[in-house]
Amino acid sequence: MYVIRPIQLDDLAALVELTRQTGFGLTTLPNDEKLLRRRIKESLRGFEELSDDDPPIGETYLFVMEHLPTKEICGTCGIVSKVGGFEPFYAYRIETSIHQSEALQVRKEIQTLHLVEMHSGPCEIGSLFLAANHRRGGNGRLLSLSRFLFMANYPAYFDPMVIAEMRGVVDNQGRSPFWDAVGRHFFDIEFPKADYLSMVNKRFIADLMPKHPIYIPLLPQDAQDVISAVHQHTKPALRILEDEGFELCDMVDIFEAGPVVRCALSQVRAVRESRTGTVHRLEPPPAGSEHYLVSNCRQPFRAAQGTLAIDAEDRLTIDPPLAAALQVTAGDKLRYVTPRAIPKAHRYHDAMISFD
Repeated sequence: MYVIRPIQLDDLAALVELTRQTGFGLTTLPNDEKLLRRRIKESLRGFEELSDDDPPIGETYLFVMEHLPTKEICGTCGIVSKVGGFEPFYAYRIETSIHQSEALQVRKEIQTLHLVEMHSGPCEIGSLFLAANHRRGGNGRLLSLSRFLFMANYPAYFDPMVIAEMRGVVDNQGRSPFWDAVGRHFFDIEFPKADYLSMVNKRFIADLMPKHPIYIPLLPQDAQDVISAVHQHTKPALRILEDEGFELCDMVDIFEAGPVVRCALSQVRAVRESRTGTVHRLEPPPAGSEHYLVSNCRQPFRAAQGTLAIDAEDRLTIDPPLAAALQVTAGDKLRYVTPRAIPKAHRYHDAMISFD
């Protein structure tokens, strides 16, 4: 069984080992022990402040996936409650303008890139990575969607809009066609170095990034081709978010032009369709019970997947090993949602389980 839980300082060595597997372009997970230690400490402060009533100001929440039988840390994911503040969120916004000439009978739609600097931006999910030998049994979906169960438990702690920067096209040697065509000319460093420095201090972006629009047709063709394209290994993560209601918007990453997707928190499928119930029985659910992504509703947060039986009063029958993984017992609250959206034609209401 696998469980999602908040990261701890004891997980640092395992997290460093995970980052050796990520490859280039996963900006928030650099292979840097000092920086990762700082991220873990920021996350610990974020979880400590969950009892406060203040609005989100950029708290970080970092989670790990643990394989309980072996205690192996095999995945990670994260949330930033609100991007911006002292370290702005940078992106390129794609705009389209019309250029036409009656004399030549020419009408052209020209796309341009405009630098965006957000000091009070949306909530951002990211830092998603799952070790290759654990990519089975719905683990990737559990890792990604567990964040939404956490956010559904504490909606006031997050900006109402959620975005995700998807990793763009970068090859195994760290070469980005978009960076080579744009950023390298202004920063005079290679993509991997710029990607790393953006986690250390974003000030160099404000100092050196071009402020004027960039005309996309003037870029080399290989750079144009990767604008809004995702890394091959990121396609499954993008599909999961699209299933949850995320859509491409008009922004891309400033380094490798990976797409930015967004969705209102209240409209994320796993948030909108999740339900809560009370643990009633600790015993194996009846045969044929539904499979769910499940979390507890308190700190420390824990999420896993398994079967539940749900009666008409939202009382839950849960298998003891799943209850142990979630650290819950009779009387505790659980939040649960199906791993995938259920087609409307298949939704029903009876004595065991119900969906709106």
